[in-house]
Amino acid sequence: MTDQDYAERIREQRDEKETYFAEHPRSPIPQHAEFAGLDFFAVDPDYRYELSLDEHDDKESVTVETTADGSQEYVRWGEFSVEIAGQDVTLQAYKPASGEERLWVPFRDKTCGEETYGAGRYLDLEPDRHQTGDETWILDLNLAYNPTCAYNEAYECPLIPMENWLDIRVEAGEKAYPGETIGHDTDH
Repeated sequence: MTDQDYAERIREQRDEKETYFAEHPRSPIPQHAEFAGLDFFAVDPDYRYELSLDEHDDKESVTVETTADGSQEYVRWGEFSVEIAGQDVTLQAYKPASGEERLWVPFRDKTCGEETYGAGRYLDLEPDRHQTGDETWILDLNLAYNPTCAYNEAYECPLIPMENWLDIRVEAGEKAYPGETIGHDTDH
């Protein structure tokens, strides 16, 4: 696939999400609110990685606090080591304690609270779409998205574990929702 084809595919996915948010009755946008549209960084193929997942031998259970002062349970499954913006970083990948096979890779970076949602962004990796080999996954930061609580405070969202707070800027994926102030307490 060419870079142009790849960028077009990402733009189509973004258009579909925007249509869903604007029109679907299950949209996280409150029904009485005017939908301001979504904002994204330009698609950059350099933010798409094919990486080995280094599975942890000791898959530890972790309790993740939520935006509603609750908590959710996850399993720290493995980690991705990658160079982003010229810096080596490690991102922890979690599985829901419920046993789902998808990986959750949340992160905060230096754009949070300024250009992107203050509490951070998420990536969901589905084995059938993002796993290319036994231990190889596609980690595409162009697909980073805001949690639903970025659009509507009625939703409860897990906060980003501190081990995935990055000291770099990730200029990829979804930006802050234009219809909302750049949200939630970033000290969690």
